[in-house]
Amino acid sequence: MKIKAVIFDLDGTLLDTLLDLAESCNTALRTFGYPERTVDEVRNFVGNGLGMLAARALPGGKSNPQYEEVLSCLRESYAHNWNNKTKPYPGIPELLKKLNAEGIKCGIVSNKPDAQVKELTKLFFSDTIQEAIGENEKEGIRRKPFPDSVFTVMEKLGVSKEETLYAGDSDVDIQTAANACIPCISVTWGFRPKSFLIQNGAKILADTAEDFLKIIFSTRVGQGEK
Repeated sequence: MKIKAVIFDLDGTLLDTLLDLAESCNTALRTFGYPERTVDEVRNFVGNGLGMLAARALPGGKSNPQYEEVLSCLRESYAHNWNNKTKPYPGIPELLKKLNAEGIKCGIVSNKPDAQVKELTKLFFSDTIQEAIGENEKEGIRRKPFPDSVFTVMEKLGVSKEETLYAGDSDVDIQTAANACIPCISVTWGFRPKSFLIQNGAKILADTAEDFLKIIFSTRVGQGEK
């Protein structure tokens, strides 16, 4: 398998965004008088966009009559606080540089708002990520696990399914890669533990950025593990 591109999830894969998401979530809950959530609770709530984060954190979820107001407050808070404590995971900048040096293009697909995805990409990965897409259902691009954003990035990068790998840290990412019919590398340094990933179908796992590079440049992926 000739790898020409790797498409990455963002939160929990390239960037540790958990503390900023948790603080914005709790700002919204606190504003409307609801109990705040722990960081570990928020860790389990993320992965499907801010709408699902609000639904999972709010008592009663989407059936709560204040759901839309809480979500709006969460979006507003995160729009102002998306980069207070966010940082790349260890080894990620070097990983991306190595891929680029070997002629492998890199992209990002995420369920977080498109504006924040593009801002974070520009801030942290302007020299190593060629294309990045966030939540943009208004443009007809359905959120993950639908493969729409993956296909859009593949088209922009000029690569085929046979030339592309996907990398993520969650069950949503495993499903997204399966729906796009491309192999998935599940990283264990993010928001979901290794046992959870395996239970949800992970076949190829990387514990560190160094592991990830070894997988990319070995024959393991080329032997048909998906």
